[in-house]
Amino acid sequence: MSFADLEQTAKTMDGEDSLSSLRSRFELPSDVIYLDGNSLGPMLKGVPERVETTLRHEWAEGLIRSWNEADWITIADKIAARIAPLIGATPDSVTVTDSTSINLFKLLSAAVKMNDARNEIVSLYQNFPTDLYIAQGLRDFLGSGHKLQLAQKSEEISGLISDKTAVVMLTHVDFRTGEMLDMGNITKTAHEHGALVVWDLAHSAGAVPVHLDNVEADFAVGCGYKYLNGGPGAPSFLYVNKKHIGKAIQPITGWFSHASPFSFESGYKPDQSVNQFQCGTPPILSMIALDESLKLWEEVNLAQIREKSLKLTDFFIESINTSGLDQYFENVTPLTHSDRGSHVSLSFDGDGYAVMQALIDQGVIGDFRTPDILRFGFAPLYNTYAEVCQAVEILHEIMSNETWKEERFSQRKAVT
Repeated sequence: MSFADLEQTAKTMDGEDSLSSLRSRFELPSDVIYLDGNSLGPMLKGVPERVETTLRHEWAEGLIRSWNEADWITIADKIAARIAPLIGATPDSVTVTDSTSINLFKLLSAAVKMNDARNEIVSLYQNFPTDLYIAQGLRDFLGSGHKLQLAQKSEEISGLISDKTAVVMLTHVDFRTGEMLDMGNITKTAHEHGALVVWDLAHSAGAVPVHLDNVEADFAVGCGYKYLNGGPGAPSFLYVNKKHIGKAIQPITGWFSHASPFSFESGYKPDQSVNQFQCGTPPILSMIALDESLKLWEEVNLAQIREKSLKLTDFFIESINTSGLDQYFENVTPLTHSDRGSHVSLSFDGDGYAVMQALIDQGVIGDFRTPDILRFGFAPLYNTYAEVCQAVEILHEIMSNETWKEERFSQRKAVT
């Protein structure tokens, strides 16, 4: 298939896209094809005005009164209510606070404590590193023979779960390959062995349907700045199954997790709602940006998102193969729809970092993940099929002309 054929296919698909009008709601540079929303989502147009209102009126004029008058005090509950439908949960099982790493520590600690007769945490070798670091740190902190058991491949996970397993901790969609795990079956297997499960939804929320309540997940954590477009370092969310609320106790017992924060009691008394997993004062400016960004989700449903995600990723994979780029790259993302998230990863037996930098230089923004992965994220709210075709055509030129071999592209930056 020629590039002219691909372009015509893209034009037809864009013309049939029911989500195409939403692209105009984002601040996207006209000279950029942005395929990195799985790392940092772009800004929605209403965010600057909302944040400015908070800065110039609520903070500058309202001062401390705005905790009540602008209702800052309940912002976490409002955001939780917006996120809950995206992860298949009810709002009273979700809260928004802190970072993904901190929230994972809270949830993992609570799960281990609930199963304290057991001494093993089961995870996957290729899990997102911060998740493994948190698990390693907790293991070392607890001592007393606690172990972290790591499966080398996803199909080996169930075989590691035993009557020694306290908790299984997994990322739903693999950050490198885009492989999506079977949340329902893995959770069921863990429960059959008496283990609890913590799911990381960083590459799932806002990209693929998630049904935490239906699969009876125990705990989950996710970030607000990838597919949810909440801004760099946006607060994280966490989920606690309602059957565990009041029983699962987190270790970072800050004042916002107290049953009555403004009673200023010297002794700690945990809140009996999911807000027991709060900690300190919420970052209002970040919360406001995330809250504004999430409003767009009230206009779409996840079935539409998933359908377009699969079409975008299918079209990208097809375009890589039909353009001849498969002579340079190997697709490491599953072809089966049920096993795929919303990004596609290509391995390259060469300097993949340099290839990605050459792409970015030409206005196609993806990212690189060591040792050899070029990663392309597809966000159905704003990415188009025409962009897929254009990105593949630019990549073809870079490889054909060997542009990526220019020395400037191999100079490593701090963030890849």
